[in-house]
Amino acid sequence: MKNNNKMKNKVVFHFVFLAMLLNNVLSAQTNGPLDPMATSETVALHTYLKSVQSQRKVLLGQQDALCYGRYWKNDRDRSDIKEVTGSHPVLLGLDLQPLTHTDKVYRESETKRLVKVVKDMYRRGGIITFSWHMSNPVNGGSYEWKNNPQLAVGEILPGGKSNGVYQTYLHRIRDFLTQCKGAKGESIPIIFRPFHEFDGDWFWWGKGHTSPEEFVELWRYTVNYLRKDLGVHQLLYAFSPDCKFQNREEYLAQFPGDDYVDIFGMDNYWDFRPDGANDPAAAMVKMGIVSAVAAEKNKIAALTETGLERITDPNWFTQVLQPILRKWPLAYCMLWRNADDIPTHYYVPTKEHPAAADFKQFCQSADIILLNNSKLIYNSALK
Repeated sequence: MKNNNKMKNKVVFHFVFLAMLLNNVLSAQTNGPLDPMATSETVALHTYLKSVQSQRKVLLGQQDALCYGRYWKNDRDRSDIKEVTGSHPVLLGLDLQPLTHTDKVYRESETKRLVKVVKDMYRRGGIITFSWHMSNPVNGGSYEWKNNPQLAVGEILPGGKSNGVYQTYLHRIRDFLTQCKGAKGESIPIIFRPFHEFDGDWFWWGKGHTSPEEFVELWRYTVNYLRKDLGVHQLLYAFSPDCKFQNREEYLAQFPGDDYVDIFGMDNYWDFRPDGANDPAAAMVKMGIVSAVAAEKNKIAALTETGLERITDPNWFTQVLQPILRKWPLAYCMLWRNADDIPTHYYVPTKEHPAAADFKQFCQSADIILLNNSKLIYNSALK
């Protein structure tokens, strides 16, 4: 009887131990990136984003910030944000558009440039996020529907006539990411935001040009192909419709599932535009929906693109944007670019702009994080 009891106790002990181990694994998967094979640097980035969000702070970013500004291009160690605030943004937005360009010379030269930009930002200790204005795989045409009204999503899924072309695009992403290495040979982690603003009709993957079911299938196929077929494990995946949703159900209408999204976001210009909705209160409500969904699913929330073109309100940053960022727990906010070749297309003020003082005050707030007051994001992974 004693031996039997000992055996039973052993079985119970091992069962409890395994149950605890399984619970820890599941908890880690829930709290970490969707990719169970994510690199240590990618896990560190994910942990940092969640930490910032839980502290009710916000990382500030801008598209192409260190590549060009309103009156310059390709200057070393320069950004319009730094010239006003003394620091670069901590988050740099870039785009994979060159990887699918039909001009091979342009594609290769721009890919090399992007690799250098990514390495430079990572060396500075910053974060990189990529959107993807993808050429239409069916005919190599524009990503804009109005310039190339060609249905594509159904054709690039498995069984479609352009699936091979789309696989080629994904291979180019893999090859590009393979070149994005840190000083110790580690893969640089990146926030990848494919098929953004899909609830609008201006891109070929947008509303009216595919069904919700096809869109979900495309998202899942893309994530699975990159992870499982191509061995890409340095990406966090961000889901970011435009601002056309009014409630939780509409926001999640094309959601691919918890196993396919790390970050819930929203792109919103329309609600701030005087020639648009001109309704910041609506933006506040919609950001609340995004934040609530992220909290429910234990994910990261972000305002993935925003801004007021030309910044016609000199107090816009402290009086309009900041109340939204303070209302909800978000990890980051990314402002759109300052074009060097379009005089009216800019979203960050330069030093002489009427909104410069307000922007500087906004950036100096205790809850806004720029590059010079960010912590060593990847430090724990690089030890």
